[in-house]
Amino acid sequence: MNKKYIVRLTKKEREELSELVKRLSGTAQKVRRAQILLKADVRGPNWTDKRIAEAFSCRVQTIENLRMRLVTEGFDVALQGKQRETPPRKKCLDGKLEAQVIALRLGSPPKGYSNWSLRLLAEHVVELGLVDSISHETIRQTLKKTG
Repeated sequence: MNKKYIVRLTKKEREELSELVKRLSGTAQKVRRAQILLKADVRGPNWTDKRIAEAFSCRVQTIENLRMRLVTEGFDVALQGKQRETPPRKKCLDGKLEAQVIALRLGSPPKGYSNWSLRLLAEHVVELGLVDSISHETIRQTLKKTG
C-alpha cells in the first residue's frame, strides 16, 4: 500500500530524536513518538506501520496519525502534540450558590436516605434549579475544607 504521508527527517531532526530516546528525556508519550518517527523515517529503518505498531504496542492508526501530523503540521507539533484550542473549563460555584449547597448539605437528607451523598446533592441542586448541570466532583470540591 502506498503511504500518503512520508516521513523524511532531516539530519538535525534525527539527531534530536535519537538524543531524546537515548536520554529518555521528556514524557513517555514524547519518547514513544520519537521512537515511532525514527522507525518510520524513509532515510532510516523505514519500517512498515504494522511492524512499528507491533514493536511499540500501539495501533496502526496511531502511526498513520503521527505521520500525517508530521507532514501537515510540522516536526514540533508531531513530537510535542497539539495544545487544545479551548481548554476544559472548570465549573466553580459563586459564593451565593456555594452557601446554598452547604446549607442543603447541613439540612436533613431526603426521605429514604440516612445521609447526603455527593451524587444525591448534585441531583438535588439541579432539581432545585440552582444550576443547569453539575457534577458530584464539583460538589465535593465545594464542600471540602481548605486551610
